[in-house]
Amino acid sequence: MNARLRRWLVPVIGALSFGFLLLSPFVWQRYVDMRYTPAIHTVEDAPSARVALVLGARVYNSGRLSAMLRDRVDTAVDLYKAGKVDKLLVSGDNSSSDYDEPGAMMAHAIERGVAPEDIQPDYGGRRTYDSCYRAKAIFQVDEAIVVTQAFHLPRALFLCESLGLRVSGVSADQRTYDPRSIAWSETREVPALVAALFDVIRRAPPPVLGDPIPIQ
Repeated sequence: MNARLRRWLVPVIGALSFGFLLLSPFVWQRYVDMRYTPAIHTVEDAPSARVALVLGARVYNSGRLSAMLRDRVDTAVDLYKAGKVDKLLVSGDNSSSDYDEPGAMMAHAIERGVAPEDIQPDYGGRRTYDSCYRAKAIFQVDEAIVVTQAFHLPRALFLCESLGLRVSGVSADQRTYDPRSIAWSETREVPALVAALFDVIRRAPPPVLGDPIPIQ
């Protein structure tokens, strides 16, 4: 290869490689969305499963659930009352003594009429990966309906399925959320999906494990 051609090719190849690196996360997101969107349902048309895996989100200092988390729990309660699930596995962050997502989720579900014995709190669900991993490894769940907002469901379904669960999803979008919050959440999904892929490849156990607690 002569020097003139090499001077032309090197920057072109570099630009193409850089473009590929920039675009590949969006291509990956598109693939995951297309792969898992058909598995997302409403409460009315959802298949039945023994367990609803309800993913955590922000709880305020007062103990009040954020809008998205309230809608997740309410959607799971609707599944329970419709006879689509028998148990709720409420999974969230309890990494400090003054912050308890699963406890707040459980309290709200009980207020909505779910029997306490039909709710299993998971205090080690700090991330979506942790919640899926622990559902299988700790709570011995084989099949579940994952409950969260639509923007989050493809990643959650990918993670849970990759970790050995048979899953479908139900969207918890029960209201119009703040546009800035949704824009941030949707933008965050791109790097989060890349991180999810690496999590699945590594299969590292989450920070919190423990003895098995099979959901009866």
